[in-house]
Amino acid sequence: MKNDKSSRHSKITGDFGEALVLYWLSKRGYECARVDHVGIDLIAKPPGDQRQMGISVKTRSRTDASDTSYVSVPIDNYAKAMAACTAFGCEPYFAIVVDGAKTVWGFILSMEKLQRLCPPGERVSAWQMTPNHVRGYLEDHEIKTFTLDGGKNW
Repeated sequence: MKNDKSSRHSKITGDFGEALVLYWLSKRGYECARVDHVGIDLIAKPPGDQRQMGISVKTRSRTDASDTSYVSVPIDNYAKAMAACTAFGCEPYFAIVVDGAKTVWGFILSMEKLQRLCPPGERVSAWQMTPNHVRGYLEDHEIKTFTLDGGKNW
C-alpha cells in the first residue's frame, strides 16, 4: 500500500474533520452550522441547552508510523477562537479529529479543558495521541469522543 497523499490532502482532511464533527453533533440533536470565520469552524447548540458552542476543528491525517504523534494546536488559535466566540456569543470549544491508520478519533472539549490538559508551550499545545492518553480521554466525562473503524480491505 502506497502512503503518498494527494496534493490537496491537507484541505480535504480539514473539510472532512469539520463535516464529520458537524454530522456527529447533528446526529445527537445539536443544532449546528459550519461558519466561515477566523477562529471557529462550527457553531453548535446542545439539545435542551441555551448555551452556544463556537468550535475550532483541528484535523490531522496519520499513517501507521505517525499514528501516535501529537496534534499541535498553535497557541494563537486560542485568542482567535476567543475573539470569534465573543463576537457570536459562544463558549469556545475545540474538536480534534485524528484520521489514524486504522481508526478515526474525534474529541470535543472546551478550550479551558484543552488548555488544562495540554498547557501551551512557546508556540503550540500538544494533544497527545499515545494509547495511554487516548484511554484517559475516553474515560474523561468532560471530553466527548467518537471513533470510526477503518475496515480491513484497505
